[in-house]
Amino acid sequence: MKEFVLALQFLTRLPLPAIRADGATFVRSMRWFPAAGLVVGLVLLIGLWLGNLLDPWTGALFGLAAWVGVSGALHLDGLADLADASGALHKGRERLREVLADPHVGSFGVVAIGLQLVAKLVLLHALLASAGWWTILFVPAAARFGPLVWTRWLPPLHDGLASRFRSAVRPADLIVWLVLLAFAAALAAPALLAAPVLIAAWGWRVQRLLGGISGDGHGAGIELVETGLLLALVIAPHLG
Repeated sequence: MKEFVLALQFLTRLPLPAIRADGATFVRSMRWFPAAGLVVGLVLLIGLWLGNLLDPWTGALFGLAAWVGVSGALHLDGLADLADASGALHKGRERLREVLADPHVGSFGVVAIGLQLVAKLVLLHALLASAGWWTILFVPAAARFGPLVWTRWLPPLHDGLASRFRSAVRPADLIVWLVLLAFAAALAAPALLAAPVLIAAWGWRVQRLLGGISGDGHGAGIELVETGLLLALVIAPHLG
């Protein structure tokens, strides 16, 4: 279970014991990203439940705070960087990549984070009004299937974590997690099947935008797929 613990340490801020691992073991931990997402979903679910004891808006607020807190706002940072870089797209792809490498957050990034948090808050509130709100548990896990797909599909932009993880994801890993996603959809909510569509859409978008994938691309993709899945869960009951 060392690889699973490493995935949790990388994707969350949960207090976990320090473990020793070589570079190859750390890279293989990416195969466990969806499982780490399930732990994130459990923390989210607890926050929603506790806040909902008071009222749905408090439930949505507690859930969102737990969601951001357990991940350390890791993926929101990627979303902000991609938003700032997109604002420089009219000056060419090279300028876009320069802005992407800039550690500072600009106005586009601030707005993107604000809109993302508001969107999640509103959608969580809407879902708390339904009997099946517990299916939110699977949203972070389904979104973290995305990095496995993007890593296999898209070339890395530079020699960073995205390039190191590329060799670790096998076709068998994609098949296993896709089957488990289909099982979760059949068990909990068919709307979860929107995940592969959203993941593919982001892969296509980031390929056209950047020509490859980076850590920021992964983080932004996870955030957007999560929001897309929340929206799918909200819409699904209205479709009959």
